[in-house]
Amino acid sequence: MAKEAPKTKSSVSEQIEALSKISKAITSDLYLEDILKLIVTVTAEVMGSKICSLMLIDGKTGEIAIRATQSICEEYNRKPPLKIGEGISGKVAKENRPAVIYDVTNEKEYKYKDIANKEGLKSLLCVPLAVGGKVIGVINLYTTKPHRFTKNEINILTAVANQAAIVIDRTQLMVESKVVKEELEARKYIERAKGVLMREEGLSEDGAFRKIQKFAMDNRKSMRDVAEAILMANDMKKRT
Repeated sequence: MAKEAPKTKSSVSEQIEALSKISKAITSDLYLEDILKLIVTVTAEVMGSKICSLMLIDGKTGEIAIRATQSICEEYNRKPPLKIGEGISGKVAKENRPAVIYDVTNEKEYKYKDIANKEGLKSLLCVPLAVGGKVIGVINLYTTKPHRFTKNEINILTAVANQAAIVIDRTQLMVESKVVKEELEARKYIERAKGVLMREEGLSEDGAFRKIQKFAMDNRKSMRDVAEAILMANDMKKRT
């Protein structure tokens, strides 16, 4: 069968421009979801891809799931997560090396042949997203005709993946740092509020905590909000 000439704009200047756009995302104020969408959209455009998807590993479940794609196929976008080592994407994530599939519809390890047939997907290039040797996800690139990916095309997508991994890792660390900081702040308010209840109502430390927790649950408030309200009421009481 004749080799597909991919509908790619992958001139050197356009490849550099694509990588530049992704690099700029590192210092941007975009949310993670916007950054991921930018990565797959630019990659699909430059590589002439039918579908480009980015999958990330969930640290809690240990599964790898689609987080961004420029595909308009809802069935593809709703594909269930894979376990690490399962399917092509799961295998790439486990082994931390690219995989090239000439025809996914004839590949026994490919999990979604029905979607591939429906959408006319043929060849697949999947490369890992890794930071410091740790795989955090993969990028999938599909063509609509059988295509033997060249070394240059693999290198381009690998370069994109390397940039993407840095963006994602830094953004996730920022989010995690913010969450940790907010949790520490919340604990400070809750500890102070517990002290107020223990003094004012003669409650034990555990009893004061349970009272804040129950009020928060009953009123659909966060424990921090309840703690702040207790502290505010106590301050007003002192002033009167």
